[in-house]
Amino acid sequence: MRLADLGRRATALGTALSFASLGLTIDNVLRVRRPSRGTVAEAEPLSVLIPMRNEASTASRCLTAVLEAADRWPGPVRVLVLDDESDDGTGALVAEMAGRDRRIEVIAGSPPPPGWLGKSWACRQLADAAFPYGVLAFLDADVVLEPHAFTSSAALLRSLGLDLLSPYPRQIANGAAERLLQPLLQWSWLSTLPLGVAENSSRTSLSAANGQFLLVDAVTYRQAGGHEAVRDVVLEDIALLRAVKAAGGRGIVAEGSEVATCRMYDGWREVRAGYRKSLWSAFGSPAGTGAVTAGLCLTYVLPALAALAGSRVGAVGYLAGVASRAVSAGCTGGRAWPDALAHPISVLLFAALAADSSLARRKGELRWKGRVLEGVR
Repeated sequence: MRLADLGRRATALGTALSFASLGLTIDNVLRVRRPSRGTVAEAEPLSVLIPMRNEASTASRCLTAVLEAADRWPGPVRVLVLDDESDDGTGALVAEMAGRDRRIEVIAGSPPPPGWLGKSWACRQLADAAFPYGVLAFLDADVVLEPHAFTSSAALLRSLGLDLLSPYPRQIANGAAERLLQPLLQWSWLSTLPLGVAENSSRTSLSAANGQFLLVDAVTYRQAGGHEAVRDVVLEDIALLRAVKAAGGRGIVAEGSEVATCRMYDGWREVRAGYRKSLWSAFGSPAGTGAVTAGLCLTYVLPALAALAGSRVGAVGYLAGVASRAVSAGCTGGRAWPDALAHPISVLLFAALAADSSLARRKGELRWKGRVLEGVR
């Protein structure tokens, strides 16, 4: 077969996959669950669990929003903050806020034992100090909640009979690197995961979650092994949902742009460091990540390149990818235009960061917040 024929067939395949992804994106946007403002939560205990390691720049804003949301909770509330060996004044700042509101309790974290990653160990310490029943709400310190976040999210959790709910916060993206990459977080599951099937499926492979804001039934959490079950997993949020499913529970990802916002990274340096620590394992293994990124390039990059060379089929595939990205942005509170037009560049940059992450893991160079990540999976 001539190279030109092979290129046309690959372009046609990529275009077909792009159209299929667009169809799934639209279907998911129509069926995705959303916490509803004004719903009433059960009067049960709520434990808000926030690990903090050098979060002085975000701690006050995070906790102020948490307390406002806690004011609407109908039952008892504890806000537990773990100071994970911070050296930037986080502990003093949180202690000062705790002195003004007794719902806040500060825990001095201990170093991770062998075999544990820092965040999972911090979450384990928090869960050990929480109410033994009710709802556990895990929250990252760079998340800002809306006043109805706890009540509307917990009401959705209980009304659907779920054990875990992950309302995906709206991602704040400023600057070129953030705008190219951060929207891929929501787009990735909206364009690939059949939410209608995943909601009722016990298959652990049909899982998406975000530890930035995650609610889980306290009893089920412990039956599933809690964070000990995911102690050495970099993407502990998805792994926790899989553990809940493996224990017979149910959990889903929800569209949470109206209940929480998060700016994960500030600029290219933070973006690269954040993705470097985890992308190698995003699809199960470095090999899996490589295979998926190759498929993404076939689906979204090759048609765009063919379009530049005058291919009408490639142009159709490119536009289908752009439409998928725009539909996702419209659903999740993101910026659709003109950012969606650069979708092939976003995919290429994602693939480059995935390769960088896999190489760093092979060399033993994975680090996060000053800690070396060893023995991770």
